[in-house]
Amino acid sequence: MLHIPGELKNIQFYLKKTKTTLKFQKHDHLDKICDHHGWNDVSFHGSDQIPTPNIDALAYNGIILNNHYVPALCTPSRSSLMTGKNPIHLGMQHSVLYPTEPRGLPLSEKLLPEYLKEIGYRTHAVGKWHLGYFRKEYTPTYRGFESHFGYWNGLQDYYTHITQEPDPQYSEYKGFDMRRNLTVAWDTVGKYATDIFTNEAVRLINDHDTSRPMFLYLAHLAPHKGNEDQLLRAPDEEIAKFSYILNLERRIQAGKRTIRLTLFFSNIFLHKFVSVKFIKCLITVVSKLDQSVGEVIDALRNRGMLENSIVVFMSDNGAPTEGILSNQGSNYPLRGIKDSPWEGGTRGVAAIWSSLIKKSKRVSNQMMFMSDWLPTLLSAAGVNRKQLGNIDGFDLWPVLVSDRISPRSEIVINIDDLSNYAAIRRGDFKYIIGRTETGSAWLGASGNSSEGTSPQYDPYKVLYSKTGIAISGIVTAKQAMKLKGRKTISKTNFQERILTIKDISEMRKEAQIKCNIKEKNKIFCEPIIAPCLFNIKNDPCEMVNLAEKRPVILAMFKKILMKHRLSVILPSNLNGDPKANPLLWNNTWTSWDEPNPLALTYTNAKEFQQYSDSATVVMSIICSLFVIGVIMLFVFKCRKTNSNNEIEEFQIITKESFTL
Repeated sequence: MLHIPGELKNIQFYLKKTKTTLKFQKHDHLDKICDHHGWNDVSFHGSDQIPTPNIDALAYNGIILNNHYVPALCTPSRSSLMTGKNPIHLGMQHSVLYPTEPRGLPLSEKLLPEYLKEIGYRTHAVGKWHLGYFRKEYTPTYRGFESHFGYWNGLQDYYTHITQEPDPQYSEYKGFDMRRNLTVAWDTVGKYATDIFTNEAVRLINDHDTSRPMFLYLAHLAPHKGNEDQLLRAPDEEIAKFSYILNLERRIQAGKRTIRLTLFFSNIFLHKFVSVKFIKCLITVVSKLDQSVGEVIDALRNRGMLENSIVVFMSDNGAPTEGILSNQGSNYPLRGIKDSPWEGGTRGVAAIWSSLIKKSKRVSNQMMFMSDWLPTLLSAAGVNRKQLGNIDGFDLWPVLVSDRISPRSEIVINIDDLSNYAAIRRGDFKYIIGRTETGSAWLGASGNSSEGTSPQYDPYKVLYSKTGIAISGIVTAKQAMKLKGRKTISKTNFQERILTIKDISEMRKEAQIKCNIKEKNKIFCEPIIAPCLFNIKNDPCEMVNLAEKRPVILAMFKKILMKHRLSVILPSNLNGDPKANPLLWNNTWTSWDEPNPLALTYTNAKEFQQYSDSATVVMSIICSLFVIGVIMLFVFKCRKTNSNNEIEEFQIITKESFTL
């Protein structure tokens, strides 16, 4: 979230390309990122199974970003968001950052909160970090955030906040991972992750000095699965709301809410119901996430901050429908899952709302990549793109505000030589080559009420959600100001208007992706054998391989890939370090490469002082014993020397006696 206090004036920013003068003032930014949220796990994309009225209200009142691409994994995605660079230019493109890895997002990179802090923003992070912590310089409060309440790793249990190392080599490593800045937050044990992150975000808003702008980065755990041996977890009373969902794991996710995509290989649509438990968990988790959106938006409205805020809701990658750490999320009807280059893994759920957007209440198909958010949000705050140096992102703020043509026409989805694949989109076409068998199928439930497993979509719940009411209140206030002093309102033409049932119906229909490919027209492709080529505009579900029919375009993509390979930085992944084992550090994950890692494992200064005092006493005793030992050894040697002298004297006397 970006909040800009006051009216839109004072700071002027000129866009030379368009010769348009825009007036800017620092706005509040709320950037809400969800973990492993599937394309079809928000109801504004057409699913009736998981109601998300608050998220929907934000999207319908703002812009639904239907062509928003993200890296297919957590760490690469967050690296791109924070730096404005493609992960291939950071060495962060392969896999995720494991708890035992002694690396992080390079310290040479300047992050989004650092830019904002320089121009007067208060900067706060809540929730997941996942960009490194083996040394404290890699943690949030050393990378531009004034405060951080959350966890450093990629996942944890929703109640105990214990993180298990996913790397099989160190899978026995488990430790507590919840902090307030550098201090271990033991008081959070037993408290539900989504709730405590929401409460912290609301507290920060309530305590904020509204004369200053604020950047709030809220990165929920939901709907990421917890540790590998656990189901998704959500409050029982929330799970009970979704009894119509037979699969319990998905029901729990519905009550939780997080964004993530996952891909699997198949030539037909699969609507699998694994355990009844898991589906219910998913839906419950998503429902709790949706409530979080409502609580935060309501807090902004109550503080008078929402009027000048920019609120972004997005997923970091597609849902892992199946496989390790699956959350049963649905990317329907897209192909693929998290950690794959297919649309299901890389086309992310996203929406933006702000009263500053002139062309709102629309579905956008303008191409956008995760790296574009840094220059876009900084542009909204009045920072010139030229001040940002050598980044990959485009400034899309004018595009979003006025519905202009996007300057972005190409996205390097990934070039990962360790996983042995590459994917690029340019214009309407997409090119994939290499190993993708970990997720190439069409998976996930459609969630349509017509299938008889879900209630019908209720647009009134959207209108009367906390988010819907808060935004409607802002629009109504603006209309009232326009009418002030007028005797008649019959001829008044409001530039802004209240969201209607008709708006919801039309936008929801437009936001749904339709495959529209008959079975007989499908053309199979296996990118590990030969490159695949798709027209994404006409075939968003990647069913018709055009590689043989469009050889000229295929050859063009081969040249494009060769060009981009020249700038690729090798992946920075490292082997795990056994010294990271939480058993060595008070059962916590900590910055183990620091001179004194234990200093970062205690709850507060008093507790650490107790530890320090105890350590001082122990060291004093050891030193005293050492000194006593040295003295005793010296005395012993002296006595031994005297004894030897006496023996020598005796021998001399005896010898002399015999001589005589």
